[in-house]
Amino acid sequence: MMLSDDKISHITHLLLNGIKKDKPAKLLVDEIKILKEMKRIINSEIRLDDEIDVIVRRKLDSYSKKIIEGGSEWSVLYQKFFREELNKRR
Repeated sequence: MMLSDDKISHITHLLLNGIKKDKPAKLLVDEIKILKEMKRIINSEIRLDDEIDVIVRRKLDSYSKKIIEGGSEWSVLYQKFFREELNKRR
């Protein structure tokens, strides 16, 4: 999934504002550093999901019985394999 830099920036600002509003906390580092780290983490997670998506699709394509994308069997297997790959990497 691709998110533009503007969208990710917007999300990080919403998160930071929510943290500050919900529980008034003393920030130990500059807000800009916090926003950059949040952005880095979001981008890293998106890249990981994209990598896993490619692996899972290859695995599903390798079946001798063709599984039609979008079908219930494909969806169940996709979610299962995606979770397995995610657990391997975390």
